[in-house]
Amino acid sequence: MKEIKAFIKPNRIQRVIEALSDNGFKSMTLSQAEGTGAFKSKGARPSLDFHVTDSPVVKLELVCQNEESQAAIETIIANAKTDGPGDGIIYIANIEDAFQIKTGDSLKKD
Repeated sequence: MKEIKAFIKPNRIQRVIEALSDNGFKSMTLSQAEGTGAFKSKGARPSLDFHVTDSPVVKLELVCQNEESQAAIETIIANAKTDGPGDGIIYIANIEDAFQIKTGDSLKKD
């Protein structure tokens, strides 16, 4: 299994969520975040909460089967990409297994 973490511009997140959902990725987690990447937008200023950040982003997290990960990555890129700089980044990690709390069933497909 793969864990995909994507840091996306807030104005692109709805488009990404809808595209992922249309392609069968129904379960994901979203978090508001702030980044300190190389891209600095015009008029950027430090956050009131974090004095070292200036770039609002949405962190999207999802876990999928290995064979589904490339489709998820391509969907995110196609829908998060803009003509400008600072579109974000995607991280991929291996997940050994996942279990549903209610049933205790493994979500890993052999």
